[in-house]
Amino acid sequence: MDEHTIQDDDDDRDALAGLSSAPTPQRNIHSYSQQLRAPSAQKRYHQVRNHSLDDIPKPLDHNYYNNDSSDDEFFPHSSSLSNNAPSAEEYIITSHSQRLDQNLSLDGGPDDPRQCHTLPEFTGAGGGTGIFKVPMRATVHPGRPPFLELRPHPLRETQVGKFLRNIACTDTQLWAGQECGVRFWRFQDAYEPGLGAKVRRGDEDAVPFQESTNTSPTMCLLVDSGNRLVWSGHKDGKIRTWKMDQPADDTSPFKEGLSWQAHRGPVLSLIMSSYGDLWSGGEGGAIKIWPWESIEKSLSLRPEEKHMAALLVERSFIDLKSQVTVNGNCSISSSDIKCLISDHVRAKVWCSQPLSFSLWDARTKELLKVFNIDGQIENRVDMPSGQDQPVEDEMKVKFVSSSKKEKSGGFLQRSRNAIMGAADAVRRVATRGAGAFVEDNKRTEALVLSADGMIWSGCTNGLLVQWDGNGSRLQEVNHHPCAVQCFCAFGARIYVGYVSGTVQVMDLEGNLIAGWVAHNGPVIKLAAGDGFIFSLASHGGLRGWSISSPGPIDSLLRSHLAEKESNYSIQDNVRIVVGTWNVGQGRASQESLMSWLGSVVSDVGIVVVGLQEVEMGAGFLAMSAAKETVGLEGSSIGHWWLDTIGKALDENTTFERMGSRQLAGLLISLWVRKNLRMHVGDIDAAAVPCGFGRAIGNKGGVGLRIRVFDRIMCFVNCHLAAHLEAVNRRNADFDHIYRNMVFTRSSNLLNNAAGMVRLLFFCCSLAFSSYLFRLLYSSGLPLVLCVAAGVSTAVQTLRATNAAGVNAEETKLDLAEADMVVFCGDFNYRLFGISYDEARDFVSQRCFDWLREKDQLRAEMKAGKVFQGMREALIRFPPTYKFERHRPGLAGYDSGEKKRIPAWCDRVIYRDNKSGPVSECSLECPIVSSILLYEACMDVTESDHKPVRCKFHSTIAHVDRSVRRQAFGEIIQSNEKVRSLLDELRYVPETVVSTNNIVLQNQDTSILRITNKCEKEKAIFKIICEGQSTVKDDEEVADYHPRGSFGLPRWLEVTPAAGIIKPEQFVEVSVHHEEFHTLEDLVDGIPQNWWCEDTRDKEVILTVFVQGSCSTETTSHQIHVRHCFSAKTVRIDSKSNTHRKGQGGSLHRSELRQLSSSSDATDDSTRN
Repeated sequence: MDEHTIQDDDDDRDALAGLSSAPTPQRNIHSYSQQLRAPSAQKRYHQVRNHSLDDIPKPLDHNYYNNDSSDDEFFPHSSSLSNNAPSAEEYIITSHSQRLDQNLSLDGGPDDPRQCHTLPEFTGAGGGTGIFKVPMRATVHPGRPPFLELRPHPLRETQVGKFLRNIACTDTQLWAGQECGVRFWRFQDAYEPGLGAKVRRGDEDAVPFQESTNTSPTMCLLVDSGNRLVWSGHKDGKIRTWKMDQPADDTSPFKEGLSWQAHRGPVLSLIMSSYGDLWSGGEGGAIKIWPWESIEKSLSLRPEEKHMAALLVERSFIDLKSQVTVNGNCSISSSDIKCLISDHVRAKVWCSQPLSFSLWDARTKELLKVFNIDGQIENRVDMPSGQDQPVEDEMKVKFVSSSKKEKSGGFLQRSRNAIMGAADAVRRVATRGAGAFVEDNKRTEALVLSADGMIWSGCTNGLLVQWDGNGSRLQEVNHHPCAVQCFCAFGARIYVGYVSGTVQVMDLEGNLIAGWVAHNGPVIKLAAGDGFIFSLASHGGLRGWSISSPGPIDSLLRSHLAEKESNYSIQDNVRIVVGTWNVGQGRASQESLMSWLGSVVSDVGIVVVGLQEVEMGAGFLAMSAAKETVGLEGSSIGHWWLDTIGKALDENTTFERMGSRQLAGLLISLWVRKNLRMHVGDIDAAAVPCGFGRAIGNKGGVGLRIRVFDRIMCFVNCHLAAHLEAVNRRNADFDHIYRNMVFTRSSNLLNNAAGMVRLLFFCCSLAFSSYLFRLLYSSGLPLVLCVAAGVSTAVQTLRATNAAGVNAEETKLDLAEADMVVFCGDFNYRLFGISYDEARDFVSQRCFDWLREKDQLRAEMKAGKVFQGMREALIRFPPTYKFERHRPGLAGYDSGEKKRIPAWCDRVIYRDNKSGPVSECSLECPIVSSILLYEACMDVTESDHKPVRCKFHSTIAHVDRSVRRQAFGEIIQSNEKVRSLLDELRYVPETVVSTNNIVLQNQDTSILRITNKCEKEKAIFKIICEGQSTVKDDEEVADYHPRGSFGLPRWLEVTPAAGIIKPEQFVEVSVHHEEFHTLEDLVDGIPQNWWCEDTRDKEVILTVFVQGSCSTETTSHQIHVRHCFSAKTVRIDSKSNTHRKGQGGSLHRSELRQLSSSSDATDDSTRN
């Protein structure tokens, strides 16, 4: 009840004199309501409970501000709502879509929507510009390239325990790690339709895939093409292997291969080094190396020896952190490993932690350098994590010790001591560990190795930093204010994914080429494969972007996809009831709730209920504000209302509660009919206080956001400033809510270190607020103002703390971007220029057309000052405020001493995608709504306000993702212009290598020259080792065995192993032999100790892969490299895969130098 909050409404009559007043007309019911009277034969759309005003005629007019929505598309109901309720399938009316109900009758009935007229509406001004402009929609988004949608955005509720968390590409597959294992898609099936009901919810429209057996959540993936394996690190600390070559016709979940317990905590990152060793990173800075020799032996064991294989690998690890820890002092940070990358150019490994980097030699496994995010070398001395006092303990010590001190000095002195103690605890926590507060915006989130051998790191503040191979900071760029989440390098481009859902493309110098919004959620992983850059969003959506984008192919695809709109466009219709009620701290009977809601939901799919003043009082408001600061909300009375409304809606049988949000006395909740549930989800909540200092929830707004048929709807319950004269305050409250409502999933701030720091700041601010409360109360201010001031100070302090760690993102407003927004609540706009008696008289005669001219909200909307561009149905019900409790009918209006003027305080106002009075539903205008019912329940008497309900009929246009993907594939595969552009991406610059054969002896070095003969295009090369073999005494070479990810043998160094060759230039690659002794090796089945050398000759095949700056194909050259233990003459048969084979010959050590200057071997190699 508004008058119970801060002050009374006694000044209403005095304020009337200052407001403009219109001349009072003669009160004749025929002169003002006859024009609204409908033909007597016409019946009302809905039958509702009789109340004291039902005996007065209720005229209808369908020609005043009527919307032109197509009712011809609506299907009928079988019978009248008053007699026979529709079946459970008839709550939704389908037009083009056949998904929900294919058996609805086309015959018109008493409740056929074609016979039910929509209500006329009033539209506010100012809706065409700025934040109130209707969001642009299109058949194909004009602001980003057309994409291949492998997996459409699934509803969040369908992904519990199944969320995708990372992706990686092989030559023919896209693998994804999820919370219950792994799955993969075959590129050859990329344009196939979804499997529909054959798969679980969320994957109905996804490309067909194969899935593994259930495992612990997958944290990271690694592709090992050399051994046709995919490695995965898991939350349970295990590393698992999966075979790439799974049977295509086997639909049963595939099983893991080799697996072992690698870490006590989660495996956070996996890479294969240049020498085929597996490196893994975990919590607390743990880095372990799993030598390839032990992995190879384990992989060779039979399935029945699986346990022995796991044990063999488990015992072989090298703990790098322990190697760099001396006397308890560690050279690297104790924070978790963020990511590992292998620098194949220089055979190094980069390890990234939130605020530091460590650089390691991949061959010797030595620590080369430790430096911070600013590039400064660190001499770190980290104590073991067990010696750190936990944050909770420190906080406890500070506050408990303060409480045990003598209570000398009185209240003010104790408050000061508490403030100083809390501030000291905050300072000590914030300056320790991973910099959870001070340097939170500088944390490194991702690393990538670019084609030119440079390293790029991305930070939480959007900063992109370039490093050379030695860890020297070269430059920094910033193209986006949001946090970097992931990288992907392909050719001469670097792709960056951001938490805002944006993907950007840079060149190798860091210049921005293009950028677009790829998803409506954070882009958490990027991977390149099959001519696409695949992006994974946090919600599980997976899209592929052509590597040629942005380019001419985009406009071609966009136009051809738009032409096929009719093939994949679907329209569905759903009815929505929105109810609002200021309950005045009272409780409703089940009969009242049935009258308000239960009587109108029989044909409805979605029910939204907004309540105001569920619970009030200074103590409750202060406690509610305090709970909000630590992520807590709700109350016992709020839960009572949810349960009671649920009973009225037949919850769990007919309807299902999707979500709710409470802010002090404001409560909003949303129910969905069970048959519609599979198309509704992704519910998010938000709250914006507008009370004292914009911190207290006695006034403000709470909202819920949902996805319905892939379209966004927002529902906001508001309670705006009270009193007749506070029009500008009400307008400001609305504007504040509209601009500041940000929908997020509820989260507990105590779940992370930053949350603990915020909690400490909150404790500090509460201590200060208690000090402020004492001062104000002692000065004679009312108690409620003192409490509000104290809590407001605490809340504002915490908000400032949160703002310090959050980027100032220039993102679009959540409400402005929604397809449909509905505001309901006690807006508190009154009638002006009219007296109490006049208002009562006009109400009794139902002269609502003249009373509407006195409505403050209508006047403000007409002037474009509030609810800009939004619409409201023509009001045909009596004012809903203010009544005496438990007094029905007109006699219930306030007749006491104050005689508050009746007013339409309780309203429902909305906006859809319509930008004009006539807009048909389409993919360009995806939601078109009309109002079928807008009325108050005058027979409900439990509050001083009457509940109001509004029924919408919404037509929703959306895309059949599976059909559109097929259309996309048809264009890619059959359109000649598109095929011509794609063929251009197959071009690879012509290159030659200086030799196909190299012979090395101990410590020898040979130079391999790779020449780019193209005049315009850069050539990008990469050298791998396809395998090593042992040369027998009869010069016969055994089979070649690849190491992990085609790694080099330990005796061979190739530098640089990757890079870029400019047009008509060459690069010289050093191929060097380095002595290396294995700890254990097998020679003819006999174990050799570390001091015993294998003296047999070795031979490896080096393959040089070459591609263009943006090539989808590669060419290759093969070079045979032999290590001769003795200086004997050897003969090497050329086995190059080039068109013109190199000549074999006898090579001595004295001839090794000649190899580097020998005539160039022809380039044209095998295309892959």
